[in-house]
Amino acid sequence: MHVDDLYFVIPTYRLRDVGETVQQYDEHFWRNGHSPTLIVFDDSSPAAQEKYYPLLEQTATHNDLYYVGPKEKEQLVGYLSTRLRDKRLDGLVKNLFRPSYGGNRNYTLMYTLGGLMISSDDDMRPYALMEHSLESLGEGEVSRGRLHPAGHNGYSRKSFDIVGSFLDVLGKRADEVPANFEKGEVLLDTAMELETNVSKGLARENSLVLERGVVMPDTIIKMAQTFRSGTNDIDAIDFAEMFLENEDQLDPDELHALYVLVNFRPVVTNKNWRMDCGVAGYDNTFGLPPFFPTRLRFEDYIYRLWIQQNGVAAAHVDAAQDHSKSSYMRNPVAAEIFNEEVSNLLKSKIKDSVSRVDDLGIAFDYEGEVTAEDAAEILDKVRAMYSRTVEATGRATRPERRDALRLFAANLQKAFYGFEPDFFHQNLLRVVDDVVTTIKGSIELWPTLVEIAYLQKDRRGLPQIKVNNRRVG
Repeated sequence: MHVDDLYFVIPTYRLRDVGETVQQYDEHFWRNGHSPTLIVFDDSSPAAQEKYYPLLEQTATHNDLYYVGPKEKEQLVGYLSTRLRDKRLDGLVKNLFRPSYGGNRNYTLMYTLGGLMISSDDDMRPYALMEHSLESLGEGEVSRGRLHPAGHNGYSRKSFDIVGSFLDVLGKRADEVPANFEKGEVLLDTAMELETNVSKGLARENSLVLERGVVMPDTIIKMAQTFRSGTNDIDAIDFAEMFLENEDQLDPDELHALYVLVNFRPVVTNKNWRMDCGVAGYDNTFGLPPFFPTRLRFEDYIYRLWIQQNGVAAAHVDAAQDHSKSSYMRNPVAAEIFNEEVSNLLKSKIKDSVSRVDDLGIAFDYEGEVTAEDAAEILDKVRAMYSRTVEATGRATRPERRDALRLFAANLQKAFYGFEPDFFHQNLLRVVDDVVTTIKGSIELWPTLVEIAYLQKDRRGLPQIKVNNRRVG
């Protein structure tokens, strides 16, 4: 593979800290003999960009480092709008690329058209936490992990060739992957509901188990991911449960336990409901669907639906990475619970109404209706947590713990509109309608934008800055 066809991207809104991520991954790639093009996609404000960009320039790398920030993004959006020649579409273009989890990732898709893209979030690291004594996996078991008290013995860091693992599968036929890959229909997570990934409750241990099925030999692997340790991919409500359980904890965002992998093995599946875009790779040779352009954390759900079409598959590769959850510029846990509950509602509604899947997107019939029963189901769940928080406040013996619980209870009440049913329902309708309208319009316009960007990228390149940083070696 030519170096220009392989990209490593870091979507971020925390430019202050991204230099360390770049440096660790660059060193990892160099040690394993890889030289992908490194690109930081920054969702910072212009003021933050001016303040923290010099820190990125101080980052020493072996590989070329590029930057796409507010100015470069504005230039690309302006170019796309100009080529469309229809002012009525300007709003859709801006929504598709607006500052958001999904919007920032849509830039990564445009800039890596024609190649393979590996993406890691800014709080990921190129190693994994593994138990010292590896246990054998059970029949059909693909991975197992458990929570360990932070700072205790029993596990250590282990590094894997991340790029090499992705190159084993991305863009290849299922019959071309290494012989150690299992193959099947879908992975079941013992701790999560299958199709929505809603937590079944706080679990101290979980496994991914393969449901048997036939993967056709000519199926193309279009997306893949590593396994993940550190902060596990669990719901915000599980972080709240950990906070309520630990009487010594004063901050819901504080982590007193780490998710450590016991063992894992690679696998190819026809479906992937556990897709984790924070540690993912994509075959973007001919274009891919857009991420949902939303601030809610379900931007990658479109890929869980899209991958189910015939002829394409997903993979978990023979590598793992570590997630050290950053609390810098992160929403409070109560706000994240609200976002996740809205996301869970939308995932269910969209999944049940998918009407078409094609090369560059999906279509669904859901128009944004939210019933009083939908709203009540969410409120009942969160009210129960609020009541438990109030009870825990009464039991707390330390003033600092009581204050922390009172603050968490107040944040829950604020995030869910005082638990007033009509007010919550009204605002839930507003949020859902805005998200659905934006997603639908964006998906319809996406194929045209991919064509425009592909031609411009091939002819003149897309707006980006080559970072004037020091080269190592």
